[in-house]
Amino acid sequence: MQGRFVLGPRLNELATAAGEDRLLAAANPVLTALRDHTGESAQLYRRQGDQRICVAAAERPVGLRDSIPVGATLTMHAGSAAQILLAWEEPDRLHRGLQGAKFTATILSGVRRRGWAQSVSEREVGVASVSAPVRGPSGRIVAAVSISGPVERLSRQPGRLHAGSVVAAANRLTEVLRRSGE
Repeated sequence: MQGRFVLGPRLNELATAAGEDRLLAAANPVLTALRDHTGESAQLYRRQGDQRICVAAAERPVGLRDSIPVGATLTMHAGSAAQILLAWEEPDRLHRGLQGAKFTATILSGVRRRGWAQSVSEREVGVASVSAPVRGPSGRIVAAVSISGPVERLSRQPGRLHAGSVVAAANRLTEVLRRSGE
């Protein structure tokens, strides 16, 4: 009536969307560098409800690879990226997420302690992966950076080989979001 405007919750939604754009803009060079360093396909996942979506990827150019196209929707019940996206959730959401999962609360506790996750033949037989969290400025997990490939190359302990590189890539993306303030 008085012609005044009040900022509402939509402003926060818009700010979050701008932060996502910065994340996606920074993702391709980081994923490409991770792929080149590890020799494995690299992906960035975001959670959407009870699923995760590949929002960016850098595929291994030749040879046997685990190919996850951008836009692919995967379950939250298996894989190291699912572990990352679930491990820091509120207790009730975490409990619901564990129903039907191929990993346990104990595994997620280890993920939180180490700061990275690994899986071997969890999502697909013969495929191993390592993932690490990307955090927004508030510290909340907003995405997971992953590499994936055949167990024969990544071994039955892929984290021993590549956790440091995957965590470093995730930290670079976290820093982009921290600097942008989104």
